[in-house]
Amino acid sequence: MNTKITQENSGQRLDKFLVKSGALPGMTRNQIQKLIKQKLVRVGGLAVSPHYNLKAGEAINLIEQTAETTAPASPKETRENYNISIIDQTAEFLVINKPAGLVVHGASGDTLADWLKEKYPKIKKVGDDPERPGLVHRLDKDTSGLMVIAKTQDSFNNLKKQFQDRTIDKQYAALAYGKIQKDSGVINFPVARAKDGYKMAALPLTVKGQLSDRGRPAETRFWVMKKFINYTLLKIKIITGRTHQIRVHLAAYDHPLVGDNIYGTAKTRAANKKLGLNRIFLIADRLAFTDLAGEPKSYKINLSQDLKNILKQIK
Repeated sequence: MNTKITQENSGQRLDKFLVKSGALPGMTRNQIQKLIKQKLVRVGGLAVSPHYNLKAGEAINLIEQTAETTAPASPKETRENYNISIIDQTAEFLVINKPAGLVVHGASGDTLADWLKEKYPKIKKVGDDPERPGLVHRLDKDTSGLMVIAKTQDSFNNLKKQFQDRTIDKQYAALAYGKIQKDSGVINFPVARAKDGYKMAALPLTVKGQLSDRGRPAETRFWVMKKFINYTLLKIKIITGRTHQIRVHLAAYDHPLVGDNIYGTAKTRAANKKLGLNRIFLIADRLAFTDLAGEPKSYKINLSQDLKNILKQIK
């Protein structure tokens, strides 16, 4: 594939352009995103993100896969070693504790979606997208915690509607840098993708006294659970579900999350290295929804041992 961008297509996202143009026939958007993340799709000879905004005159090339790029994962990387805990399961849904380090879907290498298709073959037909079987929500790679997965189409539709209506109760525990003075608060900066196409950015609500029309509305509520000298343990509930919402909101609030090297500062990144936590201190520890029979379901998990160790370390 060798495609040149015209003025008409300038400004489009790379992954969306490849789907719309049919440059990679028969491939879904998720499959195309995987190729891009594997650096097999280049723009002007450079590896970029799926969200890269194309410019007129740029050339898109597909790198041929070699034995090295298609080599199977080592035994240590097999799905059996993903340490996924099944909290509950019925004929209609599955509740799991996703470990930190596991991508939910759409990345190169094995994902939670791959594990689901392997362990529950019938789930391949559940949902809106075969690349996201049964998945009605997601967690970031370095975030752990509770997820509900639909095992039937009726359950998928039921759970999806609850997420759309914002009636599902999903709460998190998080450790932020600095001592937050308020006992509770609401962060409601709009969220948009940053210019680099990878990070998200929190935007001001108003620009020159006028409501900003940039970004998508986002609301994060927090309650202080415990204050340390240089840290604050929080309970968090998101009203909206934007990409990286909690992380970008707390960073914009000047209290980035422990372990977050993307949205943190140079100072907090250095502190992360000293703490030795190879993940973000963010866990979805509470989840409540209603099943198809109208029965309320509620789940809670404790902090994982690595997070407990951090709390002991900062006392």
